[in-house]
Amino acid sequence: MARGVGAPLPFLASPTMLMLQVLLLLSLSCALLRSAHGEDLLTKGFTAVELTEAQFKVQKPYDVPLSERYEFVDGVRRMWVYATDHPITTAHPGGPRSETKIELIYSSGVWQFEGYGYILRGTTGASVMQIFGAAEHATTLMLHVYDGRLTYYHDDTRVVDPAIYDMWFKLNVIHDVAASNVTVFVDGEHRLTVPGRGGDSHYFKFGVYGQRNNGMSCRMESLWRDVKVFTRDVKKLHVGVVASTGSTDYQRERERGAAA
Repeated sequence: MARGVGAPLPFLASPTMLMLQVLLLLSLSCALLRSAHGEDLLTKGFTAVELTEAQFKVQKPYDVPLSERYEFVDGVRRMWVYATDHPITTAHPGGPRSETKIELIYSSGVWQFEGYGYILRGTTGASVMQIFGAAEHATTLMLHVYDGRLTYYHDDTRVVDPAIYDMWFKLNVIHDVAASNVTVFVDGEHRLTVPGRGGDSHYFKFGVYGQRNNGMSCRMESLWRDVKVFTRDVKKLHVGVVASTGSTDYQRERERGAAA
């Protein structure tokens, strides 16, 4: 299993807590070693996409400084938001969010998100990961947190993980555009397969995004590290936009993505 139990590791300060941090790191490292062989199978046949830091674009309430809703320390991205926060622009209809958008747009092929997440206890009514873009919807996939359960959107009959609070978990999400399906793994275990939703422009996002109609908590927070993107069968790859077949208008895709 790839889980590590306890408080978010980068934010422990006292000598006693620092020792605990070392013990937790050792525990997590052992867990990762035990599970590495099985989890590597998920990325077998895929190619890791080289991402620059500039491609990790943070979306936060328009009227607060970035440092008040996001920090990046020792490889860990920490994002938090309040239910009373404004959306990302004055014209945006969405709820409050502190999310990282990976600026890598794809239209076909098979794509995989991989990352380690940590959801703080008390966070509820929030999306923590999504695949943006669909034919008749805004998204192809959203993973929500409700009272410690990780679910497919707000469908409590599709529980991806029943106890997600206060531990590191490894999340892999595979989107096969041509086959029109999405498969979700937690700690290397298959948890969900759902149909795709069409569309010709997709990208990954992670963090916290409050769902106004689904009882979001006063404060929502998640941490993420070692986030990667993998792909296969790609013929064309450009910074900011990706297409597996044919040609893609870079500026058109950028403009469509800016509204998300």
